Amino acid sequence: MGFATMTSNSLVPASVPTLYFIGVTTGSSSIQKVFPLWAHELGLDGARLQGIDLPLHAPVADYRRVVEFIAHDELSLGALVTTHKIDLYRAARELFDIVDPLATMMGETSCLSKTDAGLVAHAKDPISSGLALDAFVPAGHWAATSADVVSMGAGGSTIAISWYLSRAQRGADRPHRFVVTNRSRPRLDHVERVHAGFDTSVAFEYVLANDAEDNDRVLSTLTPGSLVINATGLGKDAPGSPISDAALFPQNGRAWDLNYRGDLVFLDQARAHQRDRALSVEDGWTYFLHGWTQVIGEVFHIDIPTSGPSFQRLSDLARSVR
Repeated sequence: MGFATMTSNSLVPASVPTLYFIGVTTGSSSIQKVFPLWAHELGLDGARLQGIDLPLHAPVADYRRVVEFIAHDELSLGALVTTHKIDLYRAARELFDIVDPLATMMGETSCLSKTDAGLVAHAKDPISSGLALDAFVPAGHWAATSADVVSMGAGGSTIAISWYLSRAQRGADRPHRFVVTNRSRPRLDHVERVHAGFDTSVAFEYVLANDAEDNDRVLSTLTPGSLVINATGLGKDAPGSPISDAALFPQNGRAWDLNYRGDLVFLDQARAHQRDRALSVEDGWTYFLHGWTQVIGEVFHIDIPTSGPSFQRLSDLARSVR
């Protein structure tokens, strides 16, 4: 059963300290059950999570209305933004008092918080995606394999992951190439412009993929050990998968579905090839954990460990209601 959500036209002033979840189908997310447990564990009793649902690529006025509401409502402390990271940032850029360097570089925001200086836009995905990646891709993997990455979907998650994996400070432990596919040419152009500002020698490629067969062809070019990412939202925000059942995953490769709820067709397709392709398969659960704890820490101005017993306790609490 879903939880009550707001829209841009039904915003009500908060009566208790409130963190907003700006997405598409926020009432179905596990965080609605997890947040009260985490709030108690973190000493945030009385804090509330409130979903705000907006359609994909909502009108600019809707994004601005939501941002202005959070900025001016006293007990509205901030927000986690999913799916709308780029669109919201573009629509409301001048409404932020501070934009952190990663948000400026990525051209997106996944977290809004407040300080004495005003409303702050953060890009937390480069941090949370990196933490999630490191949990299932061993250190040295790219240096040892010269493998590729294909990320299907040209949104904020793909930009964040590409930044994390292509940084010069990783040395030789970087993909041979990073391929971004998407159904929209303007979104691919946006990612290409962002990548132009990266200090990296990783080769980026951009493929307009109008259908699943286009993505299948990209997968067929990947070297052994490569990583295939579903960052499209298909399987969660919309039904289906970006690839067909005939897609050939890379031998000894890794498949990562950034979703953890929904019909998860891509995840099922990958699991069907775990044995014959020696494929490691990961869903978006760990990404979900790091994404939320990073934002909660920022919004409520508390330190939340990214590993160790305290983080494991939060993970266990989340799994108890998954």
